[in-house]
Amino acid sequence: MAGMDPQPTPGPDRGARGGPPCGPHGRGGPPRAWRWAEREPGGALPWLSTVLLAAFVLIGSGFAARNQPDREALDALGRVLLLTGSALLLWRHRRPVPVVFGVAALTLAYFAAGYAYGPVFLTVAVACYAAIVHGHRRAAWWALGLLWAGHLLVSHWLYRHLPPAGDGPGPWGQEIPVAAFVVAVLAASELVRVRREQWAQQRAERAAAESRRADEERLRIARELHDVLAHSISVINVQAGVGLALLDSDPEQARTALTTIKAASKEALGEVRQVLATLRTPGDAPRAPAPGLDRLPELVAQAASTGLTVETATEGDPVPLPPGTDLAAFRIVQEALTNVVRHSGSRTARVVIGHTPGTLELRIDDEGPATGGDAGGSGNGLAGMRERAAALGGTIEAGTRPDGGFRVRAVLPVRPEETS
Repeated sequence: MAGMDPQPTPGPDRGARGGPPCGPHGRGGPPRAWRWAEREPGGALPWLSTVLLAAFVLIGSGFAARNQPDREALDALGRVLLLTGSALLLWRHRRPVPVVFGVAALTLAYFAAGYAYGPVFLTVAVACYAAIVHGHRRAAWWALGLLWAGHLLVSHWLYRHLPPAGDGPGPWGQEIPVAAFVVAVLAASELVRVRREQWAQQRAERAAAESRRADEERLRIARELHDVLAHSISVINVQAGVGLALLDSDPEQARTALTTIKAASKEALGEVRQVLATLRTPGDAPRAPAPGLDRLPELVAQAASTGLTVETATEGDPVPLPPGTDLAAFRIVQEALTNVVRHSGSRTARVVIGHTPGTLELRIDDEGPATGGDAGGSGNGLAGMRERAAALGGTIEAGTRPDGGFRVRAVLPVRPEETS
């Protein structure tokens, strides 16, 4: 009956994006009939379940009294004890410890007054259940233990001084079902407590996993936007400077620079739209394929438009690359060439793509020297390259060569099962 409480439940567990809970009841979460056990103290009082339980106990105890003529008839005092014990259950979620001891004491008083055995045990079970699922196991055990001990005293030693008159000692055999009832209540309550803790742990794990996925997605989008914008804006910046310098003296060359700016900005807008589309429709497949090393000639052409000559070479036998590795390799080369354009005085660069069994190696070299204070690029670009490589289980080395140039070397694992 406790499952029928109309009091509010805590809000459903939501992921880091504020979406709905997983599944109709939260994937792996408790069914609706068990939700009452999760309600925190301070919610609405469980009036409905308490009234239903009180009515059942009163009516059932009346029938039990008729069938046990050797016990006291159910009078006003007996009904008051039953109603008081049931009424205490209104606070079983807010004050479970006082409630379980109070219900146990009232139940013991009911039996000590000589009234019939009956559904009064249900109030004890519900109070004990509420105490255990709210984390007060020891209080529930003590309350049940004291109730049982008091029942033994009343049935076997104090019966001479208690009603009904002329009552004899109770048979010891009746203690077996009483003990079975106590054990059953404790076992059922402990089972619900364990399940409740498991549900809470599962919810916390799902929330943590959702938060990690959201963080990883934000990091991925930040890397993509940085790589796209840094490269394209670097090209646009260089070409804009060329166009401004030649606008009067060489209009045709200035026109060429403006054409390059238009193409670079169009490509950047397209890639930014592709990245942002994943935010509007999460889970959908991208409408355009992700860039890969097959677009290396485009990078070379864009670099050439800024005055940078790029030589490319391939070592080993090329193999199909997994999409994630292909994209990471493209972005690493793109960022490295962008850093050459922005931060190196060299007008030449060399890109070497090495294929060995299970490994893809990328080497991007320029002759230097570095211009300004950022040799090899700003921290964000290098950090993004390292994050991409680390996400695939690879490594990035970036630094000044002994001869004064700068080298970026990336080693990415290529797993055969991912390319098949």
